[in-house]
Amino acid sequence: MKLEKLLPIIALAFMATACDYQKNNTIKQKDLNEGEVYVYGVHPDSAAVQSKNKYDAKPELELKANALREKMFSGKSINQGN
Repeated sequence: MKLEKLLPIIALAFMATACDYQKNNTIKQKDLNEGEVYVYGVHPDSAAVQSKNKYDAKPELELKANALREKMFSGKSINQGN
C-alpha cells in the first residue's frame, strides 16, 4: 500500500530530473548564410553590411509609438518604456 503511494512520487521526481533545458536539443544545422558579408560582415569583429543602413527619422512614427504605449501601459509603471 505504501509503495503504491510512493511510486508515483519517485516517477515524478525521476522525470523532473531528466528534464534539462536544451540538453537534448543539440542538432547541428548548416548555416545558410555562412560567409555572407551582408549578414556577418567581412570579419567576425566587424559590423554586418545590413547594420550600416541608415533610415530617415519619421516623427509621426514616434507619435504613434507614444500613443500605443499610452494605450497599452497607461496607469502602469512602465508607461515611458524602459
